Amino acid sequence: MDTFDFDEDLLVEEEIQLEKPKMYKILLHNDHYTLREFVVLVLEIVFRKSMEEGRRIMLEAHTKGVSVVGIYTYEVASTCIRQVEKLSEEYECALRCTMEAVEI
Repeated sequence: MDTFDFDEDLLVEEEIQLEKPKMYKILLHNDHYTLREFVVLVLEIVFRKSMEEGRRIMLEAHTKGVSVVGIYTYEVASTCIRQVEKLSEEYECALRCTMEAVEI
């Protein structure tokens, strides 16, 4: 049976520092063509918002021109935006979301 002789001085414990991922806010933009009910449905399906939260976000975008849907990692935000674009295209709507980096 082979045995290994390790010199304890050679064993180095490396400290790994993980950085928090950059976060991005998703913005819902108002348009004058997409039905409000469709917007709320998309917020429920894609972003898992309750009907009440979806209505609040939709109404804020309707009155202010834009509303923050939520804050997510880049991967989640970009995936959600692609899903919104796909649904919007499929149902021939003008619904649009964008993302902006958030400074934390």
